[in-house]
Amino acid sequence: MTKRVFLEAHNIKNPYFGFGQFNYHLIKGLYTANIDDFKMVIHAKDITKLKEEFGDYFEYKKYYSHRRYPLFGIRKKYDVWHSLNQNIKIEPQSVSPYLLTVHDVNFIDEVSSDAQHPRNLRFQKKLNRSTAITYISEYAKRSTHQYFKVPKVPEFVIYNGNPIQSTKIEGGFVPKYTTKRPFLFTIGECTPRKNFHTLVNMLKELPEYDLVISGNQNTDYAKEKLAACIKFENLEKRVILTGKINAIEKQYYLKNCAAFVFPSLREGFGIPPIEAMRFGKPVFLSNNTSLPEIGGKHAFYWDHYEPKYMADALLKGMATYLSKKDWYSEQYIKRAQSFDWNKAAKQYIEVYKTILHNL
Repeated sequence: MTKRVFLEAHNIKNPYFGFGQFNYHLIKGLYTANIDDFKMVIHAKDITKLKEEFGDYFEYKKYYSHRRYPLFGIRKKYDVWHSLNQNIKIEPQSVSPYLLTVHDVNFIDEVSSDAQHPRNLRFQKKLNRSTAITYISEYAKRSTHQYFKVPKVPEFVIYNGNPIQSTKIEGGFVPKYTTKRPFLFTIGECTPRKNFHTLVNMLKELPEYDLVISGNQNTDYAKEKLAACIKFENLEKRVILTGKINAIEKQYYLKNCAAFVFPSLREGFGIPPIEAMRFGKPVFLSNNTSLPEIGGKHAFYWDHYEPKYMADALLKGMATYLSKKDWYSEQYIKRAQSFDWNKAAKQYIEVYKTILHNL
């Protein structure tokens, strides 16, 4: 009888967010692997679009939100149930071998550190039922062990891949929002965790640069703190807020920026710096959580967020980069290419096989 691995991947519906990107690129990598040892079942809302791209390589089960409730949960037993992120509320109603992928436990800081908080209890329950656990970084593994009781099951660290393979842009393409001056670029959902307002404070110390911020800006943080900071520093003409952007627009900014800047307070992995390095660009990152692990030894890091200190660190880093630009660009590109979704998918397949063989 053919064995089946269930991929709880309904977050694929959000292509502009980290979980959506993870779901899509892992599934695409699994498709590229072209395995026939077992079948995989994608649980998603828009299965028509997935069928058009992947055909009958996968089986499909349509997502309905009411399946979050035990009474309406999925009762069919699968040989492996893979929960593709730690926040998913949909759980198997049968006792199935269970693989959990942990991206981060940022909710400890952002929601509550109380072990009895419902969010933390739900996550602990997912850990308890796990047959194996994968983490997207050593930091994600380390912080999970710091705050939760992790069962003695096989654990694996599998790095995410870089979604940008080609750096080519259609000739003459220019996005709606841009600048003719040298600019720094960052991207991400505008939330307090991203810490983007510190870039605005830094910018007043860097008159030669503009700043482009992309990502969802329909947030309280963007409308209040970030907007107030831009106005206070009188930088309305030098800070460009693009909102959400498509892949071509992102590649334009990455290709044309002077540097990529990412002062995030908490990251389970951090794909944007890798995307920037794929273009050979210098990256300036917070020296915390997973970012040093991902950025590597040739990235530049901020230890704190005092504006003059950040500006000086950026100018010093840019001088270092420009002193050996070709060499640094080559190192960045090599590092970015080491993060590969096809490689990651093969590692997940090996985890599936390990679980299946132990049944």
